[in-house]
Amino acid sequence: MRVPQPVGDKGSLMWVQRLVARRPDLAEAPLRAAGALAPGVRLRWVSPREDDEHAEYRDVSFLEALGLADLAPRLRAFWPARGPQWDALARADDGTVVLVEAKAHAAELASSCAATSPAREQIAAALERTRAALGAAPGGDWLKEYYQSANRLAHLHFLRAECGVPAWLLNVYFVGDRDVRGPETAADWVAPLAAARAHLGLAPDAEVPGLVSAFVSVGDLA
Repeated sequence: MRVPQPVGDKGSLMWVQRLVARRPDLAEAPLRAAGALAPGVRLRWVSPREDDEHAEYRDVSFLEALGLADLAPRLRAFWPARGPQWDALARADDGTVVLVEAKAHAAELASSCAATSPAREQIAAALERTRAALGAAPGGDWLKEYYQSANRLAHLHFLRAECGVPAWLLNVYFVGDRDVRGPETAADWVAPLAAARAHLGLAPDAEVPGLVSAFVSVGDLA
């Protein structure tokens, strides 16, 4: 599904549009530091773009936008319709793909799954496969409280581990958005992000393959 967006006037919608249009280097730098991009390899940002109505993509459409349309049957078997709607997407010439989830305040981290049967059972099975693959401790319900974080990890797992795609999930945490009372410093994100990891059963120092975080000051995008 292709979902056109308005020009953002506040919060993460505005900042991610500006990040891609004005300072994509701020998103690419942490990816390069993590080894996601080989020297000289450039990313092509496919969303959101002004000439595409700042559209965001989900389900099979996000695969098509990344040149991965052949994986559509496998995605349908893995996850039901109305899956994650990606804040931004990028692809490199070497086939590396980047999925972006952006947040401007800590309250955006909280969510629960609203799906009903049979979709809910399909989602639960995909989350359990992901949990097992990451070696996460049992306990926290991945369908509740931090469901959005969980389903993004599941799609990263699907692309990397189940389909062999060199995929990366870039979590962008904006700093200094006073209009939405967001964290003033990167350090202010530490506690809410630690709570999310703890709920998901991920140790503070546990590596999640393909997961990268970026802390971006909105002052650099204003």
